[in-house]
Amino acid sequence: MIASPHLARISIYPIKSLDGIFMTQATILESGALKTDREFALIDEKGNFVNGKRNAKVHLLRVQFNDELQSISLKVQGTEQKATFNLDNEKTELEAWLSYYFGFVVQLKQNTITGFPDDLNAKGATIISTATIEEVTSWYPGISVEEMRSRLRANLEIDGVPAFWEDCLFTEAGQCVRFTVGDVLFEGINPCQRCVVPTRDAKTGEATINFQKIFIKKRRETLPKWTVPARFNHFYRLSVNTNVPASEAGKVVRVGDALAIIGVSESQLS
Repeated sequence: MIASPHLARISIYPIKSLDGIFMTQATILESGALKTDREFALIDEKGNFVNGKRNAKVHLLRVQFNDELQSISLKVQGTEQKATFNLDNEKTELEAWLSYYFGFVVQLKQNTITGFPDDLNAKGATIISTATIEEVTSWYPGISVEEMRSRLRANLEIDGVPAFWEDCLFTEAGQCVRFTVGDVLFEGINPCQRCVVPTRDAKTGEATINFQKIFIKKRRETLPKWTVPARFNHFYRLSVNTNVPASEAGKVVRVGDALAIIGVSESQLS
């Protein structure tokens, strides 16, 4: 396997489940999360996330942020409904707009320390390779690479490697793979378990027929020789969940940074 892995793209999702933005660099928080990634989340009255798993209307919301991530503009796909709010001092107005859109009370919660990660045991960035996105896209006629990227919602995209190369960034349960991106130390924990979200068009919410069935079949067939098959209790897994030691807080990852594997160490996670 010939590879020259380097960071090709950084994607941040300031509000969990909504549109992301591309960055040229990102700062590591003390928790290991990327600064501003999933910093906000939409919560209903029962304390549940309002996300694409539970509510298809999430897919129809288009959002844009200003450069400082202080202002958010929302538009409902296919309509003229749109509005702009300041996240610092117009939170109440934003919540009212969202509540009207969804038809129930929605609150905007903020966590500047850890954000709202999907995997509470692995709060670091999720990692995938460009070649993997391209390979998975080839399984579904009519879906573009950019659309698949939007469905998978990984933070760090690695180029210069073959498809599924990122599977070498995790190992046996109870251990982790230590690697660096630039001068930032990461610990690869496990292959990410996917949910219903990748099965749907990111902008319309329309389900792709047999998406999961096709995915499982092809993922099993293309499982690379460098992975650990025992980590796949099922084959609806893609990208890698990570942790980042607290010692890395304040460091920055940048597009173009090289990735280098250091070795395997013990992990408290499985």
